[in-house]
Amino acid sequence: MGAHLQPLALRLLALTFPLVAKGFPDETLEKAAKSEGYCSRILRAQGTRREGYNEFSLRVEGDPEFYKPGNSYRVTLSAATPAYFRGFTLIALKEGKEGDKEEDHAGSFQIIDEEETQFMSNCPVAVTESTPRRRTRIQVFWTAPPAGTGCVILKASIVQKRIIYFQDEGSLTKKICEQDSASEGVTDKPILDCCACGTAKYRLTFYGNWSEKTHPKDFPRRTNHWSAIIGSSHSKNYILWEYGGYASEGVKQVAELGSPVKMEEEIRQQSDEVLTVIKAKAQWPAWQPLNVRAAPSAEFSVDRHRHLMSFLTMLGPSPDWNVGLSAEDLCTKDCGWVQKVVQDLIPWDAGTDSGVTYESPNKPTVPQEKIRPLTSLDHPQSPFYDPEGGSIKLVARVVIERIARKGEQCNIVPDNIDDIVADLAPEEKEEDDTPETCIYSNWSPWSACSSSTCEKGKRMRQRMLKAQLDLSVPCPDTQDFQPCMGPGCSDEDGSTCMMSDWITWSPCSVSCGMGTRSRERYVKQFPEDGSMCKVPTEETEKCIVNEECSPSSCLVTEWGEWDECSASCGTGMKRRHRMIKMTPADGSMCKAETTEAEKCMMPECHTIPCLLSPWSEWSDCSVTCGKGMRTRQRMLKSAAELGDCNEELEQAEKCMLPECPIDCELTEWSQWSECNTSCGKGHMIRTRMIKIEPQFGGAACPETVQRTKCRVRKCLRGAGMEKRRWKEAREKRRSEQAKKTLDSEQYPVCRLKPWTSWTECSTLCGGGIQERYMMVKKRSKSTQFTSCKDKKELRACNVHPC
Repeated sequence: MGAHLQPLALRLLALTFPLVAKGFPDETLEKAAKSEGYCSRILRAQGTRREGYNEFSLRVEGDPEFYKPGNSYRVTLSAATPAYFRGFTLIALKEGKEGDKEEDHAGSFQIIDEEETQFMSNCPVAVTESTPRRRTRIQVFWTAPPAGTGCVILKASIVQKRIIYFQDEGSLTKKICEQDSASEGVTDKPILDCCACGTAKYRLTFYGNWSEKTHPKDFPRRTNHWSAIIGSSHSKNYILWEYGGYASEGVKQVAELGSPVKMEEEIRQQSDEVLTVIKAKAQWPAWQPLNVRAAPSAEFSVDRHRHLMSFLTMLGPSPDWNVGLSAEDLCTKDCGWVQKVVQDLIPWDAGTDSGVTYESPNKPTVPQEKIRPLTSLDHPQSPFYDPEGGSIKLVARVVIERIARKGEQCNIVPDNIDDIVADLAPEEKEEDDTPETCIYSNWSPWSACSSSTCEKGKRMRQRMLKAQLDLSVPCPDTQDFQPCMGPGCSDEDGSTCMMSDWITWSPCSVSCGMGTRSRERYVKQFPEDGSMCKVPTEETEKCIVNEECSPSSCLVTEWGEWDECSASCGTGMKRRHRMIKMTPADGSMCKAETTEAEKCMMPECHTIPCLLSPWSEWSDCSVTCGKGMRTRQRMLKSAAELGDCNEELEQAEKCMLPECPIDCELTEWSQWSECNTSCGKGHMIRTRMIKIEPQFGGAACPETVQRTKCRVRKCLRGAGMEKRRWKEAREKRRSEQAKKTLDSEQYPVCRLKPWTSWTECSTLCGGGIQERYMMVKKRSKSTQFTSCKDKKELRACNVHPC
């Protein structure tokens, strides 16, 4: 990398060492730097040990004297106006160490803004500038080392026109020691009393920078918002929230629900320690251009006893993520009041919910964890995740400006803005008592005054009530009136001139090239005190007509006024026109454009999301047993005129109840079997089979075997009779065999396969059946042989009782 891209602090510091001489290749320099230990080399570049550079300061947020091991602190390096710095180096050393070894350095830094800061390539434990340019402030996070480290010295060097080296004392050196175990639980916020006199009034302005453009990963398009801002100016005896501390119930409700109610209740319970409750409205959606919606702001006061301010607001939707300031001290060491504070904000975790994405389901953290800043390595599913551990992009900026002071001031160094005479009481604005349950559109612009003269009239502005989330809480009026007078009039200043409106601009003084145009107005009424009017009555400005003045150019009129924007909300187009006054003298075609168009931006369409009631309870299952469906519903609360709402209003899911009873199911009865005897009394049976066994308490199966008596001819007694019966049976079998042979010879086309084996018995006991089949082997195509078909035989089996 070329030398012009290296950090300025590194390059200027390198000039102080003869090692970096002309002719050394980069590789040689790099090896030499590593062998000598670049960290120790820059630390040895000490200037005068007690130089005074009060225009530069190194500050740890809250000015703590003690650190808690493992906690994170915001470190700010700043220059007071009009001073600035181009480069810097920031390190953290164990007390008494020189930085020669890696273990001499304490804790670790975390980059907040990669465009401003980076780790030094030759000394990775140090932070330096990303690019050399004029700057007045940088910020990083510093994570305190583990217990037992002892005191830590934070040091900064500055590069301006020359190098301001590291110092043992002064405004660029900060000593912070480990908190004793005996003082565990005691806040490490400012412990010094404020020495300022009187009171000061401030305005807090919150600029959200969280949008789909800046944070595209998993950005919640329809529900993104900032919750209502809640905070207070307070004393050192009351802490709303702090890194390394545990969230109160009020902080938890802001962090998880965006509700400031409990937090405000906790603040008001500390009435002796609180001067002003800080409140500002929620922002739906989270980001809009400032020309569409003004940044939310709130005013508050501080005094000697209550000189700290804290606030927080939820980044929603989220598990428990917020941004805010904790115990920001507005009292200076010079017994004055801070003029302006600008802080860039990254989200922090309240330690009450373990979700990792914007819309993670509720997952309470048990036991509750400490408040900590989010990092880019928290979880792969986090919207802020970066596998390389880069910095989290800033999501917001807060600006705190002093707008007035009251009472006798005692600051040693006078302020450069004289606002001491401002009276706080008359300037206190009426607290906006609009309930959070009332969602309004922005106020329209003020109407023209009802009076066109210096008689008193009134003007009006309107807003639309878009949703009333709680019908039991009334919403304020949608119209606002204000007294006014005609143009140029004032009811406060008797020396004011009453002027007419400006008359339209005159034509340009030339028809080709650059000229001038003017407009006028006149005095409608001179001052009542008889003084002269010093208000200008004429204005002149440059104008350009037909930029090219040549024979081939054509003469055109000036542009007309812009048409109205083609869209009533969102992005549209507007046009303006001009006419050709004279075609080119050389007879060529006129190439001048007669129509011009450009984009125009109107207020964002449907900026209020669908406002929905909570889901109802699930309905009963649609069946009394087995598988069914159940449903739940929610209602649309926002007005229909806000536009179509595509959110689902009903959900359905499967449900399972205990299985339904299944009754036994049987086949039809078979034919009765033959009698089991050839003479005398016997029995025959019939059976049926079980198709479906009974289940889940269903009806049991009835009998599957039935018996009935049968009687064949009487049996003859004696051996002769038995011999005669045997002979008759043999003759019968021979006759049947002969008949079969005759059939096969007479009808050779109907041939049958032999009988199959008997199938297994259908039951093991209680009477079952067996089957066997004789299949046709060859069948005649003639229709007269209808008796040639498959045959089936049944017989009883396992007839013994079970």
